[in-house]
Amino acid sequence: MGSTSTVATESAYANERVLSADPLVEKGIGEEAMITVTLPYIHSAREGVSYLGNIVEKFGASETNGVLFSDQNEVWYMEIATGHYWVAQRIPDDAYAVVANQLAIQTIDFDDQANFMYAPKISNFVDKHKLNVSHYEFNFRKIFGTQESSDEIYSTPRVWYGQKYLTPAVEQDPMSEELPFIQRANRLLHNDDLEYVLGSHFQGTPYDPLVNGSSSAKKFRPISLAKTQESHILQLRPDLPADISGLHWLAMGVTAQSIFVPFYAGMTDTHPAYQKGSDTYSHDSAYWRYKLLGILVDSHYKKFENKLQAWQKELRTSFKTRVRQSDLAASSLPQHKLSSFLTKASYANAQFGLDKVDELTAQLITETTELSPLNFKTDENL
Repeated sequence: MGSTSTVATESAYANERVLSADPLVEKGIGEEAMITVTLPYIHSAREGVSYLGNIVEKFGASETNGVLFSDQNEVWYMEIATGHYWVAQRIPDDAYAVVANQLAIQTIDFDDQANFMYAPKISNFVDKHKLNVSHYEFNFRKIFGTQESSDEIYSTPRVWYGQKYLTPAVEQDPMSEELPFIQRANRLLHNDDLEYVLGSHFQGTPYDPLVNGSSSAKKFRPISLAKTQESHILQLRPDLPADISGLHWLAMGVTAQSIFVPFYAGMTDTHPAYQKGSDTYSHDSAYWRYKLLGILVDSHYKKFENKLQAWQKELRTSFKTRVRQSDLAASSLPQHKLSSFLTKASYANAQFGLDKVDELTAQLITETTELSPLNFKTDENL
C-alpha cells in the first residue's frame, strides 16, 4: 500500500421502513469479510470507502454496519444501512466521533465532495419511497436509523458519556436522540483519554454500577462490560515512517480492569498466549489471564480498586516508555531488519504485560484468602 491504512467495523441497525424498500442481501458482504476484501486493495481511507461502497452497490450487504477507515492524512466513517445504500463522512482533524451500535451520521451535504461520500442513487431512493421525515435536510440517521426506547438505554448513553468526558462543557441528556455525530474536545486528546472512554462505566455519575448499588445504576449499558472480550485502539502516527507508524493497542478481558498493550502493525507473528483461548479458563491464554484479574477485582472491588488503578497507571507509563525506546531503535534500522525488530518488540511488550498481570493476580489471590467468610482468628487467650 502507498500509505498505512486501517479498517474497523461495528454492528448497527436500520429501521423497518428503509429495510422494506431495500432489504439486506442474505449472501451479501458482512462485517467478518469487509477487512479481508478491502484493506489489501486500497491506498487511502477515502479509497477504502469507495472500494467497499462499490461492493455493497454491486453485491449487497447482509447486515447494517459502521466502518471506520483511517490513513495518515484522513479518517472516514462509513455507514452501510440497507442492502445497497450507504454514506460516509470525513471526521475533521480537530474533531472526534463516539458511535455506539447505532447509525450516527446526520445531515449529508451532497455538494461537499471533500467531506461526504454516498451511494450514487441514495437521494432518489429516499424520494421515491417517501422516506425523508424532514422537508429541509437529508438527515441520514433519522431517515435510515432507529430511534427507539431500546436505543436510549443501550446506545445513546454510551455516546453521551464519551462526549461528557471529552467535552465536559457541553450539557446533554444521556437518552437524547439528538447527540451530535461530530464533536470537538476541549483539549488535545491522547491515548489516555481513549483508554478511559473505552474502559468507562459511567464514573462520576449516578449510573456507575461499580459504586452505586441502586437500580438506577444499572439503567444504562456501559461501554466496558463484564462480557467484553477485547478492546482496541488503532493508532497511526504520521510523524513516523509507515512501517513503524501503526500501533495496535489491545486490552484483553474486561477493559475497565485490563491494560492496553502495544503491538506494532509491522510485526509478522505474535506471542503464543495471544494465539490461544477457548470458552474454558486456561492459564496459557492471554485473554483468560486478564479475565481472571477482573474476576478477582470484582469480588472485592472497593478493597482492590486502588491497587488496580495503581497497576494500570504503572503499566501505562511503562508501555509508553517502551514504545518511545523501540520507536527510536527502529528508526535507525535498515529496512530488511525492521519486521524482525518490531515483532520482537511486540512480543516483549506482551510478555511484560503478562508478567505484570500474573504478579497482581498472585497478590489479590493471597489477600482474598483473608477476606473469606470462613476465615477465623483464634483468640490470643486460647
